[in-house]
Amino acid sequence: MIASVGAFLVSVIVLLAFILPAEFDQDPLGVGGLLGLTALSRGANPFEEQVEVHREDYVEFELGPFQSVEYKYLMDQDAPLVFSWLADGEVYYDMHAETVGLEEEEVQSYEQGNASRRMGSLHAPFTGIHGWFWENRGAQTILVRVYTAGFYQTSTVFRDGGDFERVIEPIATP
Repeated sequence: MIASVGAFLVSVIVLLAFILPAEFDQDPLGVGGLLGLTALSRGANPFEEQVEVHREDYVEFELGPFQSVEYKYLMDQDAPLVFSWLADGEVYYDMHAETVGLEEEEVQSYEQGNASRRMGSLHAPFTGIHGWFWENRGAQTILVRVYTAGFYQTSTVFRDGGDFERVIEPIATP
């Protein structure tokens, strides 16, 4: 009987001193604040609500020797994008972004190099167009395939001195 009462009292103390501050931001004894446990209950919420509708995109670009193409998505600040691009040969690439709608465009480069594939994700640090420039610096024709999913509005192809917008339909909802 004494062991049961003792176990009950210890469990109440653990609840009041540790569990309530860490999980529910309730600190009746003040111990959670002293130990930093109340900060655990105020951690970042992993859920991010988006304004745009989710979209998926697939596009291919054929690059002859010394040809290039640039492909970008119009994204709001903090919008996520998951991507994979694959080429059947090595290309020079530059993943970068530009602000839009401002007097002076600001270009931010994320990554440059030579490769035949890259995969990853991006949270747009600002509203603008975010994407890639690819250039075939070899003597053989190369096919670049791009797969993306995320919260973007449109995409634009910059090629041969011109550009054109691609409308990407949102994922259909049942």
